[in-house]
Amino acid sequence: MAQLNQLYDYVANALEVVEMKLIRDRNDIEDDSINFSPEFAHQVFGENESIFGYRDLKVRLYYTAGALNMYLGCKYSSRVDERDGLKADDVTSKISQLLTSGCYFTSIDEFCSKLGKDESFVPFGEMVDALTVTEGGKERHFEFYSCDANTPGFVAFHTRMQTFVMWFVDAASYIDLDDPQWMFYVCYEKYTNSEGKTLYATVGYTTIYVYYAYPEHIRPRISQMLVLPPFQKLGIGSKFIQVIYNRFKFDDKVIDITVEDPSDEFRRIRNVIDVRNCQELASFSPDKIKNGFTSEMVKEATKSFKINPRQCRIIYEILRLRCTNVNDEKEYKAYRLEVKKRLNVNHHKQVNDFQKLEKAGQDISILSAGIPTPEERIEQLKLEYKELEEEYQRIIDKIN
Repeated sequence: MAQLNQLYDYVANALEVVEMKLIRDRNDIEDDSINFSPEFAHQVFGENESIFGYRDLKVRLYYTAGALNMYLGCKYSSRVDERDGLKADDVTSKISQLLTSGCYFTSIDEFCSKLGKDESFVPFGEMVDALTVTEGGKERHFEFYSCDANTPGFVAFHTRMQTFVMWFVDAASYIDLDDPQWMFYVCYEKYTNSEGKTLYATVGYTTIYVYYAYPEHIRPRISQMLVLPPFQKLGIGSKFIQVIYNRFKFDDKVIDITVEDPSDEFRRIRNVIDVRNCQELASFSPDKIKNGFTSEMVKEATKSFKINPRQCRIIYEILRLRCTNVNDEKEYKAYRLEVKKRLNVNHHKQVNDFQKLEKAGQDISILSAGIPTPEERIEQLKLEYKELEEEYQRIIDKIN
């Protein structure tokens, strides 16, 4: 038992021991205040996100702030002996599998030698928008650039930049840059160093895949969006979405803009933007919105902002809640029933499908085992609606 307890000391949580940092100058190497940790590690170290074989382990993954040249290093006080079937995880090997050969250093001195080259680093592609944020009484300036695989130098840079998705996007995968349908927007912070030089630091990026739609249309899909932790909560994600909207909203070939597996945070940001945009449209005026969801809303939202019908319905529900008097029981009940009806569509479809199978003489006992009873479904629906209204209210508060 004592030996087993000792082995526990050699098991580390990867989310706690992997230390990431964006380095602007040599002083940042020793500045722990700018450290940040990954959100996920299962794609590197397995489902348990643990590393075995080291005591007091620290895994350092540093990037030069602009060009994203990388340093990978490990530090520990002791390591298990390779005996009795025990073997320490090869941490460097597991991480280096994510990295392109030759794009990272294992020597901190070699890594630091690349910091000077960051002074000549400039963004790739064409600048399409900018954002100024006041934080702590100081202004910070961000620029957004459009580029693709044909942009000179971008492919090698993207190879380094996309390594972040394995740590911050669940179930992420690298994309095939040989496919010409990919588009990219990258955000950089433009800042001045202590010597008065203007430099750029990489902030985040988003990818868009442009799908063909018969007969001569396209449907852009936002695939990945990542804002690095030191730059979150500054409005960068919102600006990315608006930049994409601005790119496509006047293009008659675009049917609508969709999103691939959006996170809860992305949905919230997108909803805020879409509500702000749609509240200015005639079909979403308070006097019309109380009369129910209409095809005119879909038509106008799609034409003006390329919002797809499903998303348009969500925006309608948020705006209708905003102008609903919740103290008026009749008005409030009408709103709740309409939303619950939409939430219950999939359940009714499933029940109807099983009923058709049953009428056709098929045994559905196993298939239908997971279907709730009418009473259970009512309780589920109450909970679903409650959570949805709370989320809608957060968005309304943000808008207000």
